[in-house]
Amino acid sequence: MKTTDYIAYIIDRFPKGFVFTYADFNSEVSQKQALIKALNRMVISGKIAKLSKGKYYKPETTPFGDLLPNQKQVVKDLLEEKGKINGYLTGYSIYNQLGLTTQVSNTIQIGKNEIRPSFKRDRYTIDFIKQKNNITKDNIPLLQILDAIRYIKKIPDTTITNSCIRFIAILRQLNEKDLLLIMRLANKYPPATRALLGAMLDELKSTKTETLFNTLNPITKYKLAGAFSVLSTAEKWNIV
Repeated sequence: MKTTDYIAYIIDRFPKGFVFTYADFNSEVSQKQALIKALNRMVISGKIAKLSKGKYYKPETTPFGDLLPNQKQVVKDLLEEKGKINGYLTGYSIYNQLGLTTQVSNTIQIGKNEIRPSFKRDRYTIDFIKQKNNITKDNIPLLQILDAIRYIKKIPDTTITNSCIRFIAILRQLNEKDLLLIMRLANKYPPATRALLGAMLDELKSTKTETLFNTLNPITKYKLAGAFSVLSTAEKWNIV
């Protein structure tokens, strides 16, 4: 099979919106330059699109134009290394998914233990948030919730009051094991995050929050305008 025929065959098997690199073509493509030229010709013809240097995707065409890949596809190379998870979508990338806002941002935020400077990839700005906990497949949903609580003031197109109501609904869906785990993970977050989490968990009356409460300085106040109207134990947690 000719090199160009082989490349076209492999690309035809990729789903729409799938982001691929040179590494997705096996040893049958022995010359990298031939591969690069063939892919660039496909970009010019419109068969595929270029996301960034060395990254391509099959666009999904709609009456309104071609769709970009979903955010996870855009940054999947930053979420794993050698098959091991080392990052996760968070912040602006999951507020909509969590039902905290209707807005969708052009900034993709990634939680990682080791962060790097922000950079651009096509229309997106890739930004990083330092995560002090170990990142595992099982705890990522809880880390996403904690990150959102931490940056509650930055959630677009909503209020702290509405965000608290939504967070309580999210926490209510967790089982007791996950509630205990999210409190343990919260120990590596700022005090304001722990205080707000504790106050919201108190609303559920389904788990003990004393351990979380004892990590806080009793004289420190946390200014979260609007939270007081939703959280019955806000005063206990020094939320004002």
